[in-house]
Amino acid sequence: MHSPAFENSVFCPFKDAVSAHALAAGLTFSVDNEKHPLCMLAAEELQSHLRRQQEWSHNFGFTADVAGAVIGKMFGVLVVRTSAQQLGYLAAFSGKLAGGNHHTGFVPPIFDGVAASGFLNEGMTQLTYINQKIRSLEQLSQEDHKEEIQRLKALRKDHSVSLQKKIYDQYHFINKAGISKSLVEIFENAAYKNPPAGAGECAAPKLLQYAFRHHMEPLALAEFWWGLSPKSATWKHGQFYPPCHEKCAPILAHMLT
Repeated sequence: MHSPAFENSVFCPFKDAVSAHALAAGLTFSVDNEKHPLCMLAAEELQSHLRRQQEWSHNFGFTADVAGAVIGKMFGVLVVRTSAQQLGYLAAFSGKLAGGNHHTGFVPPIFDGVAASGFLNEGMTQLTYINQKIRSLEQLSQEDHKEEIQRLKALRKDHSVSLQKKIYDQYHFINKAGISKSLVEIFENAAYKNPPAGAGECAAPKLLQYAFRHHMEPLALAEFWWGLSPKSATWKHGQFYPPCHEKCAPILAHMLT
């Protein structure tokens, strides 16, 4: 069962402070470390919370009476030491959970793309309008409206590229020295043409960003899959995995320098 702190704060202190400090002695952070006992304790508490909470509903695929598509989710826990030398952990989920970015007990996203007043909603609305116009003209007669359809398709492409660039520009990651880099900068240095879709939405970058912004020292990280996995994936419910290479490795390389 979770301590009350989990329900009311992003930082969740370990109940047995003496044992936690003993386990954390000499611990140096690395994403390549084996799962630490404190991580396992934090993960067990988080998993218990996922089973019991009633604040939100997400279809992990466990039962047939939950609305929406089945979407398993990667969760992460980061053991941290606060500036007051208190030991505890932070929790995060990859992408969105139950259609949202903000839930009690979890660190916030790097960028909240689903904010009602955000530019992303406005941009997606514009894309939907362009798509509807194209479909309407194609149903009438492609030959009669060929030039207009081509113009709209070019407009759609330009709008999509511009919107994606604007999204990338919202993601800035700080490292332990407080130096910030944008998502585009990070992936340019890693010789990527563009950041892959979903970069910056994984649990590990969210956790480290929150820790560094709040002057917490990261000590150990663990990520586990919760729910049924997509048919094309190999993730198994309850199993632990290292941070992904394609999306996370370049970001973490910057954040940990």
